[in-house]
Amino acid sequence: MTPDNLPPPANIPATLLTALIRAEIEASPDRRLTFARYMELALNESRLGYYRQPADRPTDAGDFLTAPETHPIFGWTIARRIEAMWEKLGRPMPFRLIEFGAGSGTLGLSILDGLRRHGQTDLLEAVRYTPVESNDYRQADLLGRFEKAGLANLLLPAGPSNGAGIVLANEYLDALPVHRVIVQGGELLELYVVWRKETGGGFAEMMGAPSTPDLAARFTADGVVLSEGQVAEICLCLDAWLREVATQLTRGFLLAIDYGFEAAELYGPRHFAGTLLGYREHRVEVDLFATPGETDLTAHVDFTAVTQAAAVLGFRPVSLTTQSEFLVAADLEAELQALQTSPDLTLADYTRARSAIIRLLDPRHLGGFRVLTLERG
Repeated sequence: MTPDNLPPPANIPATLLTALIRAEIEASPDRRLTFARYMELALNESRLGYYRQPADRPTDAGDFLTAPETHPIFGWTIARRIEAMWEKLGRPMPFRLIEFGAGSGTLGLSILDGLRRHGQTDLLEAVRYTPVESNDYRQADLLGRFEKAGLANLLLPAGPSNGAGIVLANEYLDALPVHRVIVQGGELLELYVVWRKETGGGFAEMMGAPSTPDLAARFTADGVVLSEGQVAEICLCLDAWLREVATQLTRGFLLAIDYGFEAAELYGPRHFAGTLLGYREHRVEVDLFATPGETDLTAHVDFTAVTQAAAVLGFRPVSLTTQSEFLVAADLEAELQALQTSPDLTLADYTRARSAIIRLLDPRHLGGFRVLTLERG
């Protein structure tokens, strides 16, 4: 789909999405929505949701900056790990690289560029890149960038596959909708979203019985008991997403890169109030209902739940490490050394690369992300 087929790229007022969500609340039998449904609408409603608008979010001028946008050296280093995985799988041809939340293709392009820089001509002939992206504007941008780079022939639509490959999800799982729960009087309750007319209007939360027994079942599976008054988030979408992954990857690896923890730490005392936050213009937005459609909403990933749900589908854990440890093990240093020997390297280019590496490795920033590697087949 090209931009000519889409509505003008105007800033859509958050009030339109607010009205839509309010109407759904008032039309529901209990006049309330789960937070998961609110989050789905706020982020993914067509043309109105945060991730479905023309604005380019992960940029310096946007709301946040992900590792691929920091510097191509991130993708070049990921490419090294992909090369090793391809060899371990027996150098299959074709070899699928499936990226969920591909955006404008920044990570995919830097990975392919990394393969070129490393002289991986055989792998470049074998690889077929499948971007999974719900935003029509980003899809059009991605296609244009791949055509400009002469790589459009490597694009492959998503669909069931009997082949080998790698599924990549970089900062994708944290944006899947989550339910919010709280323990009151020793009982697990769910936090629902309602519309408060009597206080001048606006969204608010109210407690009620859980919408599904799957919420309590998740804590049982995780081996977690919440404390009195503790708030937590549960992503029940993980199972459906992993089933989708399994249809596209018969044999290969899953790389999930995100901020999160194993269940014991995620639901421990350090996160007593939960981990859900909003982000806008590189600042934290504490009000979860502020300007829906204009504020990103994210929650830390439960990597224990991901591993357990994946095991049912035949995935086995390989490692769970920090992004800093992952990049160092994948030889980020070699990428920097190669960049230093480039004849056309400028001082500005080198300074930018060094600054990006510090951010990628700093445990207080991107270096503290977790990288989960699973294998299948």
